[in-house]
Amino acid sequence: MKRTSLLSSVMALGILQIASAVEQDDNLMTPEHVARLKEVTSAVISPDGTQVAYTLAVPRIPFEDENGSSWTELHLADMEGNTRPFITGKVNVSGVNWTPDGSRISFLAKRGDDEHNCLYAIPVDGGEARRVLSHETAISAYSWNPDGSQVAFLATGKPDDETKRLKKKGFDVEIYEEQLRFVRVWIAAPGGDEKPRRLDLEGSASELAWSRAGDRLVLALAPTPLIDDSYMRRKVHVVDPADGSIVARFDNPGKLGDIALSPDGLHLALISAADLNDPAAGRLMVAKAGGGPLTDILPDLEGHVTAIAWRNPNTIAFLADHGTSTSLEEISVDGEDRRTLLPAGTAVLHGLTLSKNGQAGATRSDSRNHPAEVYAMAEGARIPRRLSDSNPWLADLRFAEQEVVRYQARDGMEIEGVLIHPLDEQPDQQYPLILAVHGGPESHIQNGWLTRYSYPGQVGAARGYAVFYPNYRGSTGRGVEFSKLGQADYGGGEFDDLIDAVDHFIEAGLADRERVGITGGSYGGFATAWCSTRHSERFAAGVMFVGISDHLSKAGTTDIPNEMFLVHSRKRIWDDWEFFLKRSPIYYVQQARTPLLILHGKDDPRVHPSQSLELYRNLKVLGETPVRLVHYPGEGHGNRKAAARYDYSLRMLRWFDHYLKGPKGEPPAHELDYPLDRKKGKNGQDEAPEQTEKAEQKAAN
Repeated sequence: MKRTSLLSSVMALGILQIASAVEQDDNLMTPEHVARLKEVTSAVISPDGTQVAYTLAVPRIPFEDENGSSWTELHLADMEGNTRPFITGKVNVSGVNWTPDGSRISFLAKRGDDEHNCLYAIPVDGGEARRVLSHETAISAYSWNPDGSQVAFLATGKPDDETKRLKKKGFDVEIYEEQLRFVRVWIAAPGGDEKPRRLDLEGSASELAWSRAGDRLVLALAPTPLIDDSYMRRKVHVVDPADGSIVARFDNPGKLGDIALSPDGLHLALISAADLNDPAAGRLMVAKAGGGPLTDILPDLEGHVTAIAWRNPNTIAFLADHGTSTSLEEISVDGEDRRTLLPAGTAVLHGLTLSKNGQAGATRSDSRNHPAEVYAMAEGARIPRRLSDSNPWLADLRFAEQEVVRYQARDGMEIEGVLIHPLDEQPDQQYPLILAVHGGPESHIQNGWLTRYSYPGQVGAARGYAVFYPNYRGSTGRGVEFSKLGQADYGGGEFDDLIDAVDHFIEAGLADRERVGITGGSYGGFATAWCSTRHSERFAAGVMFVGISDHLSKAGTTDIPNEMFLVHSRKRIWDDWEFFLKRSPIYYVQQARTPLLILHGKDDPRVHPSQSLELYRNLKVLGETPVRLVHYPGEGHGNRKAAARYDYSLRMLRWFDHYLKGPKGEPPAHELDYPLDRKKGKNGQDEAPEQTEKAEQKAAN
């Protein structure tokens, strides 16, 4: 790519943007905006296809609300885009669905004097939500039978009385990975007095759904509730709900996604890994529901199927990620007839539900201008129609250009990613570049909304950064073969792709060689640590989040050792000690000259906080480069609470500003000035008292 193509869309607006930049400075995206973003997290279409129930994540605002994770509200939208709030405020709604007759929306929540999540239903035409089912422990998922007279649900068993008695006496020891609480399948009559009936099934259950005929349940069972077994060893079962007997068991390999029975109950469709070593579930497989082999009906798909829904007994609609975008397609149950309803490149879509007749659907979609919103698509429509607008104030902000970029890696392989240009970019200027590296690595970046508490996105662009999100080898979205390219090669070709991306933008004239930063979480945190040590001469600043620094100690401290072995390393540490040592950032710690900010949740079970401490301690002892370690108490593998997210955003941006644009040298003070702790103006932006007064006078006039 040449610089002229990078700037093609910017130059047309350049003069206008330069002239108005000073006047519109208050319309740039800031961390305070990010802290207020609402996002649609699920969308379910009604049986008749006329309405969509959806959940909306509403963040708590630092310094205004009590700290915690986002609230989750229930809203309703019709096909004209009229939305109504149903359950709002300080609530956490989940598991939204429709009762079979479409008259009520059902959901899980803890309300009033509930001790844990119960099943509720609220009439669509007005009225209060009523609890229709409670259990001795929290209900985690459920499915209605066709006439609504019964509901199957998932819940753990209740702790025995002796265990509770001993705990009250102070005997609350934890026996690691042995005091397991299995998720069981229960059946009950909503609103009835009879005690729920438990099905006698071995294993821990998930992915529960009732057949339309009411004579079958389809679900997944893992040997234990351990996360490693949930990732790698869940198997699909078809069960008779009358007695819990197993009608069919399927040997789906490795990771598992959506499962769905056909409307006539004759076929089962599921999203599965291709084999035990496949990093992600992305193959569309079909089998007879009574048992038999699974058939991959899209064997040549160079992408990943992410959602499925039956249109009729013979046709499956599905979403598939192709690189940075999504297609909506349908295929016959035998795999012979395939039709594209919405080609890749049109939109970024997440999740799919269809009306009972299969003629209307609902999904979520995001773009460079907004996070996920509700979209609907009717039979014959060329594009989905947007139904919700959860952040109308975004229309007042200016956004930088965003595009898909492809470049050639050193071995000739084409790598792609998404570039957010610096706002008001000039053709003869070089800019500081930030690589934002996704985790997984069985994940990928799409050409949608890329501004989050841990991703610089449009906030970085507004500060004059070019921000690039590479889909390095090992990413999903390009088929099984591409997603396996990073296996048994920690820090090898996968992270060489990152260096090649930097060189690409330097050669194109966009990036300043001396001002390149890198950030990422989890596997992206590993990439940050690797580039800040092994390739330290290439990076002027790094921000590492819940990242790996030592593969030897990581193997013995993670909760997913088998997943790491099967789909990442493909060997154990005792098979090749030297490999794991030399593919660890800690091995190159003496080379480190990159100022590194390290952030980690203190309760992370996936990447133990000691991974960050180990790297920090050795960098600190060597004293050759600035380093800072920030722990977030109560946070795990990623920050959930509002204060920790906001703090993270501010620290990340300040670190990059200091070392890519600012004075460099010693780190900035560890204390932070939180703008949201001061007087807030429009959309959460700070305003000086005189600015606020002027705004009030303008409104009055």
